[in-house]
Amino acid sequence: MPPKFDPSAVVEVYIRATGGEVGAASSLAPKIGPLGLSPKKIGEDIAKETAKEWKGLRVTCKLTVQNRVAKVSVIPSAGALVIKALKEPLRDRKKEKNIIHNGNISFDDVVEIARIMRDRSCARELKGTVKEILGTCVSVGCTVDHEEPRDLQSKIDEGELEVPEA
Repeated sequence: MPPKFDPSAVVEVYIRATGGEVGAASSLAPKIGPLGLSPKKIGEDIAKETAKEWKGLRVTCKLTVQNRVAKVSVIPSAGALVIKALKEPLRDRKKEKNIIHNGNISFDDVVEIARIMRDRSCARELKGTVKEILGTCVSVGCTVDHEEPRDLQSKIDEGELEVPEA
């Protein structure tokens, strides 16, 4: 049998959730039930925290649990940050499927996203992180400064395009 849970210990739980929507309590229960928390209440807390900025986008939420009190913080992925930078109108996830994000963002937006993602990146320099974000732009389907992100990646490799340091 597992050891008894210590309520004063700080426990971190990571959950993927859609912004502004209350997730199914059944999917939260196995993760937070053993901590003595109500899945329904936690689902509402996550929905309230993500409704402001991340409505309709899938984001990772970090639950920090101590003394049976959960604090929700949002950890956005690179894809969520790119889609947010596109400034698209809100869509209903249940009605509109297979959305094509064919907008355009500036290179400065890409650098800003890279700065946010820097601590979670595997790259040694900011230049590498910018290239990772450009790769995310390829998979999202948007353009950067009205050019294909792949072209900008090759320009960075060849030294034609300067990436500002830190």
